[in-house]
Amino acid sequence: MSISPAPRQRAALACALLFTVAVAGCGSATTPEAASSQATEAAVPLATTVTTANGAWAVVVMGGPAAEEDNFWQLFTVPAGGSRWSLVTPPAVADNGGLVTTADSGGASQLRVAFRPSQSLTFSPLASTADDGRTWTTGLLDAPIAADPDALAARGTGMLALLTDGAIERSASSGATWSTLARPGAITASAGSRCRVTALTAVSLTASGTPLAGAACSAAGSVGIFAYAQGTWRATGPALTGSLASQPVRVLRLTGTAAGTTALLTAGTGSNARLYAAWTSDGNRWTISSPFQTRGAQVRSSGTGPAGLAWVMLGDGQAVTVSGRSTSWRSLPAPPAGTAVLGVLPGGAVDALAVAGGTLTFFRLTGTWSKTQEIKVPIQYGSSS
Repeated sequence: MSISPAPRQRAALACALLFTVAVAGCGSATTPEAASSQATEAAVPLATTVTTANGAWAVVVMGGPAAEEDNFWQLFTVPAGGSRWSLVTPPAVADNGGLVTTADSGGASQLRVAFRPSQSLTFSPLASTADDGRTWTTGLLDAPIAADPDALAARGTGMLALLTDGAIERSASSGATWSTLARPGAITASAGSRCRVTALTAVSLTASGTPLAGAACSAAGSVGIFAYAQGTWRATGPALTGSLASQPVRVLRLTGTAAGTTALLTAGTGSNARLYAAWTSDGNRWTISSPFQTRGAQVRSSGTGPAGLAWVMLGDGQAVTVSGRSTSWRSLPAPPAGTAVLGVLPGGAVDALAVAGGTLTFFRLTGTWSKTQEIKVPIQYGSSS
């Protein structure tokens, strides 16, 4: 079914629509374990951007307090060669729980979106677009997707989804049907024993379609990236040297792109924490960046850009980027107040997207930040839809 963007409907209509989709497309029932582990708010930053050859996409949360369910996640896009962003959030589905997005890592113009459960739902509606958000095709993941920005991955008709209980689901039909690739604890019990996996954090697909999973390790010196082949998982993360080899490592991002996979890692904790980026074209051979010392600042948002670029915004207001070409981090001028994410256009221009209630303001970096655009989102406070 395809739908064109329309004004947001109230929660009753959204739930009715989701129920109709669920009856038509559900497979296995949601397990009590998955439902009980569902978080009401995103446990890690879901605000992000991704850049493809066709343009850039941004996910931000807008509106009021999450505690009052007046927070609404929104999706924006700008086409390649353009400079104006547009609001393209899929309509008629409650999105208070957050949006998890993935662009086709094979280079196709398709973007897929999973809605994290909210309003007492225990499954994740899906939507996909191949025309820059003008129309959307609906689908269903009959389980709650995890609150991680890379909990969804796609390449061609192949898809992966990381669930809140730590299971990994796989689809070979663009999300029409799903099967279990890894049950909760499967990676921990096999390939993850050396790194002592504490949580799975991301999934991705290589150029050949090999599933990858990212994790947090409690053992020092292990990067929790695992590849699946012939029924087994094996460790495939980059080799560690220096201070990175003496610290526990968490995989924050594992994003598939047309050029390969970009990973964002954090090693150590507190004032000793350092950021690293790593890149692979095949899931086996990795290039790793120099470290960036966060001085205890938490990652507030992150994303990817063209040619393997990665960006990070920290809680102390710093904004940094790193490219696979240089492997050295670059500090940007302090972004404007309220900046939620950075958007890197296909041509390399950098935009800051600043949120104030229902208003999103865009700033372009041209030596300094200059305002270029403003979008007022028609949020229906109190509707929770």
